[in-house]
Amino acid sequence: MQKYKQLAEKIIEDIHSTKLKHGDRMLSLRLFAKQHDVSVSTAVSCYQELEQRGWLDARPQSGFFICSKTPAVSTPSWKRFTPQLATDVRPRVKPQVKSGPLGIACIEPDVIALRAMEKSFRRVMTQSASKLTQYPDKKGEPVLREALSTHFSQLGFSLHKDELVVTHGCMDAVKTALQISVNAGDTVAVSSPCFNGLLELLANLGLKVIEIPSLAEGIDLDALEKLFQNQQVQAGLFCTTHMNPQGITMSAKQKQRLSALAGKYRIPVIEDDVYFELNHSDQLHLPTAYYDDSGYVIWCGSFSKTLSPSYRLGWCRPGRFIEKYTQQYEGVPTLIQMAIADFIQTGAYSRHLKRVRHQLAVNKQDYTRFLAQHLPQNSRITQPDGGLVLWMQVTGLNAQALSDKAIELNLDIRIGSVFTESQRYDDCVRINIGFALNHDIETLLNTLIGLINSCLPLETCESETSEQEALVVLSRQE
Repeated sequence: MQKYKQLAEKIIEDIHSTKLKHGDRMLSLRLFAKQHDVSVSTAVSCYQELEQRGWLDARPQSGFFICSKTPAVSTPSWKRFTPQLATDVRPRVKPQVKSGPLGIACIEPDVIALRAMEKSFRRVMTQSASKLTQYPDKKGEPVLREALSTHFSQLGFSLHKDELVVTHGCMDAVKTALQISVNAGDTVAVSSPCFNGLLELLANLGLKVIEIPSLAEGIDLDALEKLFQNQQVQAGLFCTTHMNPQGITMSAKQKQRLSALAGKYRIPVIEDDVYFELNHSDQLHLPTAYYDDSGYVIWCGSFSKTLSPSYRLGWCRPGRFIEKYTQQYEGVPTLIQMAIADFIQTGAYSRHLKRVRHQLAVNKQDYTRFLAQHLPQNSRITQPDGGLVLWMQVTGLNAQALSDKAIELNLDIRIGSVFTESQRYDDCVRINIGFALNHDIETLLNTLIGLINSCLPLETCESETSEQEALVVLSRQE
């Protein structure tokens, strides 16, 4: 990374840690150059980088000032509705495009973490070679379960290693939880909108769906309790922290009540907590399982979003269902378990999470500024305090037309309709913010914005960017 960009990232880090605050005056260019032992031209490039990204405000004859506040943007509105059984299930069609940085929710590869993982693999191969020739433990290798137990306890969620089962990722953990708690033809309550992967899983298992309205503080628990009371659902399946796609985190009060409802009505609630550790600050949100005394909350997570989806390694705290849950497993490959355990025990995982959280906070600021400046008027953008996605609501948007045009341009995005079995969210789009905003990402965003404008009614399209311009932008990239 060029020196001026390194200096810019350090200043952004100081802003996030509040060492530098909104309105603080920066050093003059000459003093800044002298302090950091760089040329004045490097200092100028650093300040220009910060100004372009919205972190500095240049005031004539006054100097440069910190500008760290996210631009004021309207957030999507969440409307209450009466939950009903989904009878007209939408066909699930996989995107016919190559995976891109705006599509799948994932983080940018971390070279430091990759190198640390290489060292962990080497140590395991050297120190535990004999263990690698044996069948894996059904519940998961004790060394990994112990490492996870210690890690979660340090985050405020005390768990004994014997409460955990190691799985082939979070989706595998959720699938097993469904298989042991409900039967084909049963009905499962989910949030609305709901991650499309979960909707696909439920359909593949022959399960019916009732969507629960999202609220600013979580989901409509009054509506959910009525379904529990009337025995209209046999289980709940919810992402509770940094929800995908809507970015909402259930409040502690909501999580306590959700746990209490599961115990009161003896209905299993499966908690998909794959974004649990991806907060954009040091404030961690405890899971619903933290408040669970009855054992009816089945907590699922993985390293897919925090480290790499290629490892296919996750965990589950099955609660009262642990014996039945464990019977579904024959173990997960030992090598990856022991390597991840080493990665955690050496402190590499905690250091990695710190870097990822900082970068995601920066990404959210950068993406929000860019989108706020270029999206059509009256657009709404979520402002999550964690996770990997932004949810955009654009008045008048024909999202299906947008999807068709995006496929033609091989642009990977997710439109709102894939996150529901209803006719809601047809004016919404979800994008990933796991990659730092650079020229290539800006090019993709400009293409997306051009397509959005081309899919609006003429009377509401106030931007000068057209679909033809989007094609030109993409052709230049190629």
